[in-house]
Amino acid sequence: MRVGTKAIKESLRAAPLVAKRKPANKAMVPSSNWTTGVAIGTAGPRRYRLYKPSGLRRNERLPLLVMLHGCGQDAEALAVSSRMNTIAARERFFVLYPEQDRLSNVQGCWNWYDTRTGRAQAETHSIGAAIEQVCLSQPVDRHRVALAGISAGAGMAVLLATHHPERFRAIAMHSGIAPGVAHSSASAIKAMFGQSVTTSPLPAISPDVRLPALLVIHGAADHVVAPGNGTEAAMRWGERVGAKAGKPRRVQRGARYAAMITDYRKSGRVVATLCEVERLGHAWSGGAAGHPFSDPKGPDASRMIWSFISRQFAKAAD
Repeated sequence: MRVGTKAIKESLRAAPLVAKRKPANKAMVPSSNWTTGVAIGTAGPRRYRLYKPSGLRRNERLPLLVMLHGCGQDAEALAVSSRMNTIAARERFFVLYPEQDRLSNVQGCWNWYDTRTGRAQAETHSIGAAIEQVCLSQPVDRHRVALAGISAGAGMAVLLATHHPERFRAIAMHSGIAPGVAHSSASAIKAMFGQSVTTSPLPAISPDVRLPALLVIHGAADHVVAPGNGTEAAMRWGERVGAKAGKPRRVQRGARYAAMITDYRKSGRVVATLCEVERLGHAWSGGAAGHPFSDPKGPDASRMIWSFISRQFAKAAD
């Protein structure tokens, strides 16, 4: 899906991307165990959706995956597109979908780039309030919490993890921009188009805090957020702890798009993984057909994300 330069610049007066909303197919979202809530943080109240697996057992504590939607989406649209709830039902974990307020951004975009005014930080606080509310009200294992997001949601996810790495075991960015790259709408536009911008150093990691592992998924044919942003995100994350890039490897399954995988390692540990998907545009790879920002021909991003995150959870238990 292409978005013109003029449309992007106009949308960035209030949002980084603009897209026509298409109502989600409610039949594709499980009606059972699909609840709503409201959390209040510094940015004000934010609605959220929560998927809960069936048959919770006494004393059972489950992982939590926080999914942040992109522009032109809401919580339900991302759930339908990604089909993450289907994986959560099988693998048994909670999925929290915080939702941006339309009064804060008319296109429903998270204001991930607006760090100079503090609006981005305020929104991370409100998302954090939703996470805390779910952790208090549901049997969540606080040692197994992870973040994932697409586009503006990816930018917000990595911003939250950048400033609070101790809270999360893993992060997944799909079609997003690296942390510390954009601080205003102007710098966000430049980054989206792949133009050079002045970056700021990321916060230092305390010796007693383990940097959460990062998975970056980006389409090589993304005309909305330039593919170089994916490489930048993985590289900058790895640089925080001195991780080095390994040799890229090409992976393809069946008729799906092929992908180039690069791991960034430090002392044998994977700090970041970059997955560059050939022929994929600005869309959820392997997503449900017939929905905006969703391409069923790509490798299944939701399966990749859960596989990556679950490995980090397993390491935490060792």
